[in-house]
Amino acid sequence: MLHDIFQRLYYIPIILAAYWFGFRGGIGCAILVTVAYAPHILFQWGGHIAMEMEKYLEVILYNVVGGITGFLSQQERCRREELERTAQGLEDSYRQLKTQSELIIRIEEQLRRAERLSALGELSAILAHEIRNPLASIRGTAEILMEQGVPAERRGEFLEILVKESDRLNRVVEDFLRMARPEPADKRECDINEELANMVTLLSAQAGSCGVSLDLSCGTLPRLVADPEKLRQAFLNIMLNAIQASPEGGAVQVATSFDREAGLVEIRFTDQGGGIAADAIAQIFEPFFTTKGNGTGLGLPITKKIVEGHGGSVAATSEPGRGATFKVLLPVNG
Repeated sequence: MLHDIFQRLYYIPIILAAYWFGFRGGIGCAILVTVAYAPHILFQWGGHIAMEMEKYLEVILYNVVGGITGFLSQQERCRREELERTAQGLEDSYRQLKTQSELIIRIEEQLRRAERLSALGELSAILAHEIRNPLASIRGTAEILMEQGVPAERRGEFLEILVKESDRLNRVVEDFLRMARPEPADKRECDINEELANMVTLLSAQAGSCGVSLDLSCGTLPRLVADPEKLRQAFLNIMLNAIQASPEGGAVQVATSFDREAGLVEIRFTDQGGGIAADAIAQIFEPFFTTKGNGTGLGLPITKKIVEGHGGSVAATSEPGRGATFKVLLPVNG
């Protein structure tokens, strides 16, 4: 009984050697155990081979267990080393990607800074140009008034030019400041249909003087959380442009609707003017771009800024000779 117990203990060093040193370690230890165990088989029980066949099988089993365990341990070690190499490669790739992403972020920040400086320079140049024209008119008129012999009846005309150009200069500066600086929004519940009705009433006299009619078609709308004063300013800019673009006898149509699935209120402003050229429609929301001789080119950019400040969007479509349509979309929960 003790021999059977000691005989099984040989598996412990074989398995440990196979686990620590792989296939060679398992086979090597199994051979050593065979050499150590062989004298007992040959000299102590060798005379009865048929009866002691299990002992020979035990020796064979030592080698089989050592070889299989060592092979499996070696395979596991190879897989572990491969996984470690893969993990190391992934870690190196991660560090490289992190370095590259930080470099990309720095480059993007530099590009954004360059774009801001470029836009600021372009805007400053356009603003200087817009200011230079009325200043030149004011200077020229002042020099004429300083000359001797200017008839008294002409002085009133020149003074009127001074006032008009001063107003134009002030309007350019005010519009520019209104567009450039952020204004605090006073948002509260408001009725878009009611605001548009007030705008139609306010502009009806001016539209009538131009021979243009204002038509308002109101759909059923939910109340919005918005800044009504800013929205009135945005609607005013679009409606004034529509009135000025429409011919005598034309009409400006204002219509509202609600897209329940998208949660958007839609306001459409349609005129019957000459339309907007295809090459100009992409620029009408850019600061200082205007197709009117006396315009500042800031009305529509201010409108876009107000609408986008409410989480909405504004877009224009037009066909030359068939008027233009401005579509404003405002989210209900904006």
